[in-house]
Order: sequence, then structure tokens, then C-alpha cells
Amino acid sequence: MNRRAGRTLTEEDRILWSQVARTARPLKGRAHPTVPEPQPVSMAEALSEARPEPAKSAASSPPVSRPKTLAQSALDQPTHDKLAAGRLPIQGRVDLHGLTQDEAYSLLFSFLHRAHANEMRYVLVITGKGSSSGGDGVLRRSVPAWLATAPFRPLVSSHHHAARHHGGSGALYVRLRRKKP
Repeated sequence: MNRRAGRTLTEEDRILWSQVARTARPLKGRAHPTVPEPQPVSMAEALSEARPEPAKSAASSPPVSRPKTLAQSALDQPTHDKLAAGRLPIQGRVDLHGLTQDEAYSLLFSFLHRAHANEMRYVLVITGKGSSSGGDGVLRRSVPAWLATAPFRPLVSSHHHAARHHGGSGALYVRLRRKKP
């Protein structure tokens, strides 16, 4: 019995496979197969916020109730300590090493979306510490900013740097929001 029967590739698997497939040489007399790449959401689209509409006069329309904003807070210290000690399980992890910002963004979004759909509560996002030249890594700086943007707010409740044995400042504990019934 084939264990992989009926399973499809995850977004993470597709990105990894496309990176490997680009380095392969086709057999003699054959051409590279063309596989359509998934269309990632560009960072510019995701980071741009919708501009507010001009204010209307109060007489022309009834007051509109504003939806609750999903504010993001830092992970509380007791929860951080429990994750670091292993008393709370890390239910998923994603490694963004070696990816471009666009690849990392789309992989992170799809991973967090799947984890939220599977009702995971705590996940580990590994960004890496950056270049060895002493500067901060691009993903290390960008990922916390991405988690605070509009596409991620419905998924992410809070985040904080991981404990040393989980990657330290090169990784983040992320608490996902509970699914609404």
C-alpha cells in the first residue's frame, strides 16, 4: 500500500521541489517539463494598507459600527517559559532559511493559514540569525513586521523570540488565534 496515495504537495514542498528541479539536468533528448509556479502574494500588496475613504456627513448616512481591531501583543512570560521548557507543545514549525523574501512571505502565510485551519495553537518560525558579517538578517527583521500586517492579523495572536535551544533570536514562537465557531 502506498502511504502517499491521495496526498498532495504542500506549498512548502512545492517551493522546495521547484528549487531542486531548477538544478536538475534533463535526460539526453528531453526538455525540462514546464510546471506552473504558484502565484505568491507580493510583499508590496500585502504590506500596503487600504486608504481610508473621505469622511461623509453625519446626516447622509447612519453611524457605522467599526469592527474590532485584532491587536497583536507580545507573548506573555509564563507562556514563553512553558514553551521553552517543553511544557507546552510546539505543534508545527517552518524553516525559512535560504529563501528570498517573496518565497519566505508566501511560505509563511500558507504555513500559518494551514496551521490555523488545523487548530494548532503554538508554532515555531525559524528565520535564521542573518549574515555572518555582523548585520541582522533580512528575514529576522522582516518576519515580525509581516506578522503585524493585515493578512496575518486574523491568524496570529502574538509572537516572541524563541528560547536558545529552539533557535534564540533566529526563531519565533507564534501563538495562533483560535478558530471562530
